Amino acid sequence: MSKPRIVLAYSGGLDTSVAIQWMKEHKDVEVVACAVDVGQGIDDLDEIRQRALDCGAVDSVVVDARDEFATDFIAPALKANAMYMGKYPLVSALSRPLIVKHLVRVARETGAAGVAHGSTGKGNDQVRFEVGTMCLAPDLETIAPIREWALTRDAAIDYAAERGIPIPAMTKKSPYSIDENAWGRTAECGILEDPWAAPPEDVFERTVSVKDAPDEPEEVVIAFRDGLPVSLDGRELPLAELVAEMDRRAGAHGVGRIDMIEDRLVGIKSREIYECPGAITLLTAHRDLEDLCLEQELAEHKRAEEGRYAQLIYNGLWWGPLKKALDAFMEEANSYVSGEVRVQLYKGAASVVGRRSDAGLYDFGLATYDVHDQFDQSLGEGFVKLWGLPLKSWAAKTGRTDGVT
Repeated sequence: MSKPRIVLAYSGGLDTSVAIQWMKEHKDVEVVACAVDVGQGIDDLDEIRQRALDCGAVDSVVVDARDEFATDFIAPALKANAMYMGKYPLVSALSRPLIVKHLVRVARETGAAGVAHGSTGKGNDQVRFEVGTMCLAPDLETIAPIREWALTRDAAIDYAAERGIPIPAMTKKSPYSIDENAWGRTAECGILEDPWAAPPEDVFERTVSVKDAPDEPEEVVIAFRDGLPVSLDGRELPLAELVAEMDRRAGAHGVGRIDMIEDRLVGIKSREIYECPGAITLLTAHRDLEDLCLEQELAEHKRAEEGRYAQLIYNGLWWGPLKKALDAFMEEANSYVSGEVRVQLYKGAASVVGRRSDAGLYDFGLATYDVHDQFDQSLGEGFVKLWGLPLKSWAAKTGRTDGVT
């Protein structure tokens, strides 16, 4: 009788490489490795595929999901201005539901009994992988070998050496834990675990330091259609390519470094370092264009929902019904958001310096104070009286004038 199969979310790194052998030894299963390229800089997909086989997988699947990640995951997050705690553009959180989708697909195609991931027991990703699987395939088992094993990094390196498991070149002194995709890069561990210590420059790869950034600003014109960026400086690009180009240009000016204390879903606070030059620039431009194009009540309600939307993604609820319902709202709101935004990149900042739109609600004739003013100022007196009437009635009835006589 053949052994049950488990599909492992495979990154090619230390933890998931040793997890293949560990599950074979301790769970008596066959492991199918599934690596998903979401723009994390995989140079050789064949190398990743072969590494999984060399680590003991019976099969190895590599998915180029860069375009899918951009169109189906970055796009809705951008339309929603999704920023957890108002700071974090959901780099890792945004890629996990896509990885889960392909894990489940491969599990169905290979007749696997379950899926597995390389997350620890104190992070957020365990929730994202497992709750996502519950939504898409509630019948599948989920195994978390690193959480169950509780193996330290040093012990994992020793385990790999003892069994001849090929792992990427690394040492026990390697200081950081890195995760990245097309939307940004995250770093933690090492000196970064001291919230008082400034992050050293060697932690950054996508951004230059402000002191090394160019002394001259660079401007970029970003065109949006229905809430999504479609061109840079008049050159139309597919979304995945546009994000990559914007990431490169903004990073060269030091834009997108984030150093924050983050409230993890499991209840602890962690210090996180992010580099998101493209994401921060595009989100800044998109928000500004919304201010020009959205009617006031819609704009205010959308801003109120954006934090909740980001929290759902962070908390691993991408595939849930509330997220789907909010997607419909965000889609409708963005149907009004088309136009161009001029952004200046300079010394760590992405600053909007101009915006225009045929759908914009700004009316020069109403806004100006010069001789072209078309606003009927005589209407102001009655407006103020009606607006203040409830408070005037309250003050007269209660005598509450806060001590002013």
